[in-house]
Amino acid sequence: MAMSREERHKLRNQVVEMFDHAYQNYMDHAYPADELMPLTCRGRVRGLEPSRGDVDDALGKFSLTLIDTLDTLVVLNKTTEFEAAVRRVLSDVKLDNDIVVSVFETNIRVLGGLLGGHSMAIMLKGGGQHMLWYQDELLHMAKELGLRLLPAFNTSSGLPYPRVNLKYGVRGPETRTGTETDTCTACAGTIILEFAALSRFTGDPVFEVHARRALDFLWEKRQRNSNLVGTTINIHSGEWVRRDSGVGAGIDSYYEYLLKAYVLLGDDLFLQRFNTHYASIMKYISQPPLLLDVHIHKPLLPARTWMDSLLAFFPGLQVLKGDIRPAIETHEMLYQVTKKHNFLPEAFTTDFRVHWAQHPLRPEFAESTYFLYKATGDPYYLEVGRTVLDNLNRFARVPCGFAAMKDVRTGSHEDRMDSFFLAEMFKYLFLLFADPEDLPFDVESYIFTTEAHLLPLSLSVTPNSMATPGNATSEEQLDDTNFDWTCPNTRLLFPDPAFPHNLREPIRSAVDKSCPRPLPYREPGMGRPPLRAQDFMANNPEHLELLRRMGVSLIHLKDGRVQLVQHATQIVSDPFFGRVVLTAGPAQFGTDLSKSSAGVRGFVTVAEPYSGCAELANGEFVQGRIALLQRGQCMFAEKARHIQKAGAIGGIVIDDNEGSSSDTAPLFQMAGDGRSTDDVHLPLLFLFHKEGNILLESLKEYQEVEVLLSDKARDRGADVHAEERACTTEKTTPSSLGPGEESHTDTVELDVSDVSDVSDVSDVSDVSDVSDAEEEEGVSHVDEDPGPPEETADPPESEESSRTDRSDQGEEPEGNEGEGPEGDSGPSSSSSSSSSSRQSVDELMADWQEDLEAFQQMDKDEL
Repeated sequence: MAMSREERHKLRNQVVEMFDHAYQNYMDHAYPADELMPLTCRGRVRGLEPSRGDVDDALGKFSLTLIDTLDTLVVLNKTTEFEAAVRRVLSDVKLDNDIVVSVFETNIRVLGGLLGGHSMAIMLKGGGQHMLWYQDELLHMAKELGLRLLPAFNTSSGLPYPRVNLKYGVRGPETRTGTETDTCTACAGTIILEFAALSRFTGDPVFEVHARRALDFLWEKRQRNSNLVGTTINIHSGEWVRRDSGVGAGIDSYYEYLLKAYVLLGDDLFLQRFNTHYASIMKYISQPPLLLDVHIHKPLLPARTWMDSLLAFFPGLQVLKGDIRPAIETHEMLYQVTKKHNFLPEAFTTDFRVHWAQHPLRPEFAESTYFLYKATGDPYYLEVGRTVLDNLNRFARVPCGFAAMKDVRTGSHEDRMDSFFLAEMFKYLFLLFADPEDLPFDVESYIFTTEAHLLPLSLSVTPNSMATPGNATSEEQLDDTNFDWTCPNTRLLFPDPAFPHNLREPIRSAVDKSCPRPLPYREPGMGRPPLRAQDFMANNPEHLELLRRMGVSLIHLKDGRVQLVQHATQIVSDPFFGRVVLTAGPAQFGTDLSKSSAGVRGFVTVAEPYSGCAELANGEFVQGRIALLQRGQCMFAEKARHIQKAGAIGGIVIDDNEGSSSDTAPLFQMAGDGRSTDDVHLPLLFLFHKEGNILLESLKEYQEVEVLLSDKARDRGADVHAEERACTTEKTTPSSLGPGEESHTDTVELDVSDVSDVSDVSDVSDVSDVSDAEEEEGVSHVDEDPGPPEETADPPESEESSRTDRSDQGEEPEGNEGEGPEGDSGPSSSSSSSSSSRQSVDELMADWQEDLEAFQQMDKDEL
């Protein structure tokens, strides 16, 4: 049923009111900070707020949200506000900050925002009423920023480093970057629109040349049989680091920019490449209405059984391609998932259950909704837009703006309003409900970048544009079999008005009928059922608490996967006897402690120099001992080589960031230096500052301190009294396992998404509740930061960073209060409690081991 013009205008005006609420709160409470923190009504300034990991790489102290919003102001007919915003940018924003930023995010948000603002400024100036004073100032800023990004492209492959220092580039220690070896495909392949536009606006071809070179290299490195690309690539060797391929996080905008580069620049080569990739996507990845990742070398083998929300852009891209039917089907699936959970979860399973529960107010679904409405004219998509608006107002609106959803199931919020919310969401929603006469320009004369910034199509015929050598294509090379499906007349595609409805109905029914697996029946009084592997979610604090009680933690691998580990530094000398167990992160090189039954035991000594970045001056004291080192000044592998040369049997790197703790920061694996680390044979563990300080203070007080480096806390021996084992030492992170309760947990690698963020893990293992009695028996607590993934990227976003509330750690277990060394419990009571607890722990570990063995077998089968 068609929506009335009055109803559309009402919704259009509602979009404007919502935009005003978000934008004004940013200007009132956050500007000139990069982003608004809507729950606390203040600005997010990098360095002043706790680090969120990779997601903070988008922040460069350049008023990110204001720049990202410039052309949105014009789309919404706010020309007066636009003029004031441009003046603020010109007077307040500096681009030479000594800060390391993401090349990808800075390109699409800041460079794209400046170019979009410039495009709108010259359009308004041409109208003769606004911006008459404008003399290309935004373009000059854009060129300055482009020049500051260029050093990142100084690689043998032409692929850019993922990060760059705005002031110092990528070379030299002052840059604090330039050592990375990997980048995501989208990060390297989402440059061409902004860089080519900058070249054609300014007449300087250097930007377009570098962007084309990066795209050429990615094309050359595609898997030639499947014609697919992986998710992460080594920027020096061109080797695929992650070989899973999809259309979501890590790859998404690479495909988008191939097609849009053809539209904007008129180069048939880009269309040829896109069509080649698209045919493979539809052959291997598209399983209507699903889009599932596969392995590039074995494209018939699924890489995972869940989808991330970033793929919601793909129906919109299919509209641009002209392939409307699968666009309708996938969009409908996404809409039904949205209706089920109010928002698209960051990731969801093939049976439409929540996999990652966060939703940072992403605009991709609204984007596809707009393009499908433009293509079909079906009023159904206006109703979809109304649903998006209603859910934003009902669930995300707060007094100081709109807050990201921390968990779509509970409705909890995160103190975050990303700049893309203003740059994209309101732009697409306004265009969905607006009439052509509501706009101050013809939107059909522009193309949207991946951040929804507007670049004029007239750039394709700009006089100073020049063909780049190596991109000329002969008639024989050009495959135009798919050209007929580009920019079709949609009226000819759907002669039957009911056709789109007929496509949607089966998908709606499929999603409606899907439901979580029924819980097994349990007798009354049996307590909660055990947590099965298929239901484990790494962003669920309760689930992670169960892991902690078993001494298991999650760490992030370099390629975006997550690993279950129990690495620990255990002080075993008198008077500690193993009671002090410090949560540690492992290295990607050296001795693998998970394969050592005994671990490495020795006395500790502080290396001189403490940084370990030069040959040790106290080598005679380090020999045969475990060296203590401070993080910083050189690579981890270099520290390991220096202490190994001095004869050390192991090393512990202590964080130099004062106050850091495994209570508040996620564990990670220490990376190598980009060269072979096969020459490193000793174990190296990492301690945060709080845990490291415990070790240093112990050494200061007792002079001789012996520790055990292992993948888990060990039994302290039969000579230690049971009551002593039940104690926890103040300031320690976990306690050790008592006799007979040795953890059976092995190291298991789990394929999950990118990002930089802790992701939900499916098919992990059975996890049961652990009672207070079990805590008294000494089950370890290992801290880990369980948060959602961030946009890189990188969750993924990665990659995105992860944050969730966390239980207090290091407290004495319940029931121990007031007990002396020998305990107050009588023998009968103690024996009964111990027997019951031990039986429960044994059952728990048996379930855990059974699932681990099954998972390992699945991993072997896949390999």
